[in-house]
Amino acid sequence: MANPRGFLEYTRKERDERNPIERINDWNEYTLRHDDKDLKEQSARCMDCGTPFCHTGMEWERSSIGCPINNLIPEWNELVHQGKWKVALDRLEMTNNFPEFTGRVCPAPCEGSCTLAINDDPVTIKSIENEIIERGFENGWVTPTPPSFRTGKKVAIIGSGPAGLAAADELNKAGHSVTVFERDDRPGGLLMYGIPNMKLEKETIERRVKLLEEEGITFTCNTEVGVDISREKLQEEYDAVILCTGAQQPRDLPVKDRDSKGIHFAMDYLTDATKSLNNDEEPTITAEGKDVIVIGGGDTGADCVATALRQKCKSVVQFGKHPELPQDRASDNPWPHTPMTFSLEYGYEEAFKQTKKDPREYEIMTQSFNTTSEGNVKSLKTIQVRKEKVDGRIITKDLPGTEKEWPAQLVLIAIGFTGPEREILEHFNLETTERGMVWTEPSTYKTSIEGVFTAGDARRGQSLVVWAIREGREAASEVNKYLNSLSHSAQTG
Repeated sequence: MANPRGFLEYTRKERDERNPIERINDWNEYTLRHDDKDLKEQSARCMDCGTPFCHTGMEWERSSIGCPINNLIPEWNELVHQGKWKVALDRLEMTNNFPEFTGRVCPAPCEGSCTLAINDDPVTIKSIENEIIERGFENGWVTPTPPSFRTGKKVAIIGSGPAGLAAADELNKAGHSVTVFERDDRPGGLLMYGIPNMKLEKETIERRVKLLEEEGITFTCNTEVGVDISREKLQEEYDAVILCTGAQQPRDLPVKDRDSKGIHFAMDYLTDATKSLNNDEEPTITAEGKDVIVIGGGDTGADCVATALRQKCKSVVQFGKHPELPQDRASDNPWPHTPMTFSLEYGYEEAFKQTKKDPREYEIMTQSFNTTSEGNVKSLKTIQVRKEKVDGRIITKDLPGTEKEWPAQLVLIAIGFTGPEREILEHFNLETTERGMVWTEPSTYKTSIEGVFTAGDARRGQSLVVWAIREGREAASEVNKYLNSLSHSAQTG
């Protein structure tokens, strides 16, 4: 350990953030970077504990314990403290293909599982990780490294989100020729269109994609499998196919007048906002001058709040069916589980600074919409609810007398996803699980179709970017074994 008393001498210091009132006038990232003094002190807080739970990388009772890609966190923390940034980058790149993504948008289960978090604030792992990769780019240490040979095998990857990019990177390094098909106009998938610029500026994605292209990966955009190219064509031209299409089938809200104009799925809204910025044009769906209601209490809903503020909405409220989270861990949320505690995320802080009120409403359910004579949504009706345990099951009960009507000219539904879109599953005639995800053989990423694999949210359901990277890496390993077996069969045959 570079400083055995670091965790006693220094307290946790978060990255500084831009002024909330100022930053809602642009779409730039809201976080700032630590300076050298902060980084030296924050990295010194790492205890180099005997069992570093921060990089355990497992799931336990549907909670992430430590880093899913097993980042060597204590090692690069110590190297940062010593000022050995290049060596720290080498350690980081051993496990993480895209630290510039996770260092910005990952909720950092590693920090929740940090040993310090038992009775203190955890190490600022995420911000240190981001600083390592940014210094790598700034100092010219991150350069294209195309493979020294080609195997002659070709792989098609459907979808260019974090799972698809990670699989492409790994297979390209192994010498296979990789083509990534993306139905949108730019690579990046969820990273490009599901996460707003304020959290992940798109130049960061384009910088990495350019690097992957220089290493030999081909990106084919505006191409939808099942429409522009068929499964049969892919299987004819490629030795293996990996589906990394995500789980983008949105969960709907089947209540009265749901088909009113002005009611949209959250992901459609976020995608439209980013595309309008990318193409320097007016958005098709705008919050400007409107009362906005976001239905759904998760991160996607929070991003909708922040986006609506930047589009100069009249007001914004976010509904959640769950109660407000506690300030400290509950008894059923012990360390090293990811802490389920109250936080004021960037969009909520921005709304609070404007209105002096948290935009979130808790334990509330939407009952119906009201529309104008032209068919536009004008308001919605809600009722307060309470969760109770009955016969060992948690049920949600309406509370009579708590009905309320809310003005709304734009409603965004952000209540999750049900799985991959049906069209791609049907086009490939794939077996699915009871939850509607793509079925794979146990401990592998092989689907029910020979030579077709899957990874990321399409296989596991909606999850974190860091889990998608892990899945992409592991799927690539399985595909590499499969391609090598084809080569061996050809040689022995």
